[in-house]
Amino acid sequence: MGILNVTPDSFFDGGKHQASQDRQAQVERIRDEGADIIDIGGYSSRPGAKEVSVKEELERVLSGIATVQEVWPEALISVDTFRSEVAEQAVMAGAQLINDISGGQLDERMFEVVAKYQVPYIMMHMRGRPETMQSLTDYNNLTLEMVTYFQERIKMLKDLGVNDIILDPGFGFAKDLDQNYELLQQLDHFQLLELPLLVGLSRKSMIYKPLGITAEEALNGTTALHAIALMKGAKVLRVHDVKAAKECVELFNKMQGA
Repeated sequence: MGILNVTPDSFFDGGKHQASQDRQAQVERIRDEGADIIDIGGYSSRPGAKEVSVKEELERVLSGIATVQEVWPEALISVDTFRSEVAEQAVMAGAQLINDISGGQLDERMFEVVAKYQVPYIMMHMRGRPETMQSLTDYNNLTLEMVTYFQERIKMLKDLGVNDIILDPGFGFAKDLDQNYELLQQLDHFQLLELPLLVGLSRKSMIYKPLGITAEEALNGTTALHAIALMKGAKVLRVHDVKAAKECVELFNKMQGA
């Protein structure tokens, strides 16, 4: 899953793809490097991110969808939003997946919209909101609490007739540095839920802070953790650097087939 951020303040590539020609170039890059899905985000979810109006988020997302449809008509489009109105308008405009960082917690209509349009739904684990999540990292048992969270919300979706669900453990979302590595170490435990796992590790602070580098220098660390995530059962990698991730997946699959 290649990332197309159409925001001015995302942690790694904020502001890089707001101009039309820059969006087009990024879509071409994601396509040419071999992505299977392109994920469009119009609201930065980095820690402490500023509030964005529904109108502004929707304008950004719809412009992103239009660019993808122009440059890569056969693309599988995912929209990264926790707002049901944005999700609904995006699906009507051609998006085929909804990627919700809040797992339906920040908009009670989200599950209804997903059920109405029967689109695959990516459910992430997070506490609070992007601006408050890093103050909500107190767990008694991180993995057990996350599994319980997913079980409860999966049941809610299935009761509404939604069966196409992907789980995202939410690295960096309401988890501190050590908890992120605990989560990665125990990632295989989530296979008991019998749903595909998506991981978003790309260039995050859990990589560059321990190494004393910047997000711009974190590709090598990202690839290392991608390999671990694949060995722990991840089925989808959400990435800024498609070529490197694609190569990692190909070599992992080669090992699996040996």
